[in-house]
Amino acid sequence: MWTINLKENAPPLDVAIAQFEIELEKAKFAKERAVKVLHGYGSHGRGGAILLEIRKLLAKMKKEKAIEDFFFGDRWSSYDKQTSKLLMQDKSLSDDEDLNKSNPGITIIVLKQK
Repeated sequence: MWTINLKENAPPLDVAIAQFEIELEKAKFAKERAVKVLHGYGSHGRGGAILLEIRKLLAKMKKEKAIEDFFFGDRWSSYDKQTSKLLMQDKSLSDDEDLNKSNPGITIIVLKQK
């Protein structure tokens, strides 16, 4: 699975968003099925600025049909219906280290398949 690490080096919000957009386009170009975004959960347990901005962007992208779907790391579980469907489409995703860990510091993006 393509991974976008927005936690590394704690970039400012604008840099993190630019990095996210570039890496997401690379993943689409590489015809990846899914992307994992490591954004952390914020230092106060309420969700950091990067997490909140990424979620707003993804909601907009889904509405505009630029991505198929997205869901938060707490749903990245083989017991979740949406996750199970994705794992059946791409068996290699079941090797992901965050699967079944209820990690709110990640978001999974399901890319459109052409």
